Amino acid sequence: MPAIYSEAAICHELIEQLSSARQKTDDLFAIVRSDSIYERPIPERHRIVFYVGHLEAFDWNLLHDRVLGLKTFHPEFDRLFAFGIDPVGGGLPADQPSQWPSLAAVKEYVRQSRSSLDEKLADALDSNSAGRDGFPLSTLLNVAIEHRLMHAETLAYMLHQLPLDRKIRQAESADVVTPPVVHTQVNRSIEIPAGAVTLGLSRPGSTFGWDNEFSAHTVNVPAFAIDQYKVTNRQYLDFIAAGGYKTRLLWITDGTETDGAETDAAEKDWKWISQRGISHPAFWKRDGDQWLYRTMFNDVPLPPDWPVYVSQAEAKAYANWAGKSLPTEAEWQRAAYSTHNGDERPYPWGIKAPSNEFGNFDFARWNPTPVNAFPGGQSAFGVQGMLGNGWEWTSTEFSPFPGFEPFPFYRGYSADFFDGQHFVMKGGSARTAACMLRPTFRNWFQAHYQFIYTGFRCVSR
Repeated sequence: MPAIYSEAAICHELIEQLSSARQKTDDLFAIVRSDSIYERPIPERHRIVFYVGHLEAFDWNLLHDRVLGLKTFHPEFDRLFAFGIDPVGGGLPADQPSQWPSLAAVKEYVRQSRSSLDEKLADALDSNSAGRDGFPLSTLLNVAIEHRLMHAETLAYMLHQLPLDRKIRQAESADVVTPPVVHTQVNRSIEIPAGAVTLGLSRPGSTFGWDNEFSAHTVNVPAFAIDQYKVTNRQYLDFIAAGGYKTRLLWITDGTETDGAETDAAEKDWKWISQRGISHPAFWKRDGDQWLYRTMFNDVPLPPDWPVYVSQAEAKAYANWAGKSLPTEAEWQRAAYSTHNGDERPYPWGIKAPSNEFGNFDFARWNPTPVNAFPGGQSAFGVQGMLGNGWEWTSTEFSPFPGFEPFPFYRGYSADFFDGQHFVMKGGSARTAACMLRPTFRNWFQAHYQFIYTGFRCVSR
């Protein structure tokens, strides 16, 4: 291998990427007014102050002893900020602001962690260090970078729910004030012929991937038809107007009764919306006779051609109403990356690296765009907008691929969520980093979580 591609050279580049990722998350925290840093914008998540410390605690816990031989200077904070939360079953955190450290103390922890890591990382490059588990430093740096970039997205949707007067307004893309002139098109179905598709990464390989991306395997996919575009706010409004949130049959399992026998599992989606009084997407707000859409810094009239962002349960109910289904992970993958001749592309549009020619991603905007705004990003079959502008729900439960092995340095990253309560999401949003637009990347959330930048499209078989 040429010297330019040595482990040290790769790590030098990754350290620069880590610095860039830090800046992205620092900029996000700067949006929050100083008197609101202890707010909890989403009931199921920690207070904002937790995430200020968490990103540094994660990097520190990953690298300080395993690779760099550094002794901890604040073990209490190492533990306090180590893990986020994802409550299953309706339990919500009940901690109070007074139970958290001062912001000044957290910021000092951040400063000292970064300073110590950065100083020792330079030495580690010269000594070609590897972790105790045998993973090269480049793998651990990729983990640190992508973990932080994931939080750059999850923090964005969290701050999206923070009241507007508790944020410091930033410049928004012009499409909020003057949306692109894109002619509305009928969301027709695209026929996808039967064929094989590859899921996952091969081991060993040169591409970084999280543990749930391994190992590569082939899935044969029967013929199906998929929506050319994501479902829009306008289409979802039709579902609401038709009584979608009031029609119990649409919310139980696949929308059909079975022998009159109903289980708690079949009823869980209906109980969720009924007991919580949910009647519309979390990003929508009723104002008299009109619907408004909450962007990051404004309430605007509902943009009809933007993708609707909803929970998996809401997406499934819409699909039942439309007489269709959500795609499986393999169906979504085939529609996005396969070609008519059986080959598979690295991106839906081909081999070119992601750019603003192909979609709405990589932090280019705070908000969605019309679903048909990037025809240059269409797949070989003509399906548009599969990367960026909103993740897409699938019907596939998040579970391990054949040959799955947890990262020994982060054993719970995926395995803790193989519980039948989380579902695979594919694609990416406007706030998804370009490095995570690879075909094998898998995201996942619980079916009742409304706050993420996730839409959907439907299939028929």
